Amino acid sequence: MYCHQSMMTASAQLCLLAYLTLTLGLTLGLGPNKNMGFTFLLPAGSTECFYQRTAMNDSMEVEYQVIAGSGLDVGFILLSPTGHRLVSDFRRSDGIHMVDPTVDGDYRLCFDNSFSKMSEKMVFFEVVINNQNSKNGGQDDWLETVTSDSMVDYKMEDIRARMDSVHRHLEKSHQVQATLRAFEARDRYLLEDNLWRVSFWSCVNLSVMLTVAVVQIYTLRRLFVNTKQVRT
Repeated sequence: MYCHQSMMTASAQLCLLAYLTLTLGLTLGLGPNKNMGFTFLLPAGSTECFYQRTAMNDSMEVEYQVIAGSGLDVGFILLSPTGHRLVSDFRRSDGIHMVDPTVDGDYRLCFDNSFSKMSEKMVFFEVVINNQNSKNGGQDDWLETVTSDSMVDYKMEDIRARMDSVHRHLEKSHQVQATLRAFEARDRYLLEDNLWRVSFWSCVNLSVMLTVAVVQIYTLRRLFVNTKQVRT
């Protein structure tokens, strides 16, 4: 009887721990941080704008990179919901900008390629929003589901602290991986473009060398040709 009761208690503890872990994982997955990345093609001589809604007292981080196109540069402008210009970059290949705190409204992110009349650009940008208002509000709700005082010997605060740490590290890893993918795409474009240039000029140089060799051989043969006729 004691053994059976011990097994039931252990099963109940495991079920409760799994429930709390799942609840916390869903809470953190739908938590305050929003991470959005987008890659688009910016035509030559044009400007593209995107809008991002934020709440009051949030923090927003914007990162962009030009991964393909002649010059690997674009202009970037960040406008507040009131129309105030917060950031203005001219002909840069990448940039990272932070807005803290934000105001309630739509921020406008504009990428400018009007200075290039022939070359289109491929641009990757990422927006990370940290909701400060709900940082401590939504993650405390899962503790209210625990009604028993001593049903589980685990410390709920320690579990939440560890899960928060794991969640932050996963978000940071996702951002770093997205950045590395953008760098890899840009490097691949540069390698392919340089390969084409190297191949083209190698063919030109080879053609010039062959032409010079043929002219030299022809000239040497003409020097040793006896043009005088012997009369008998």
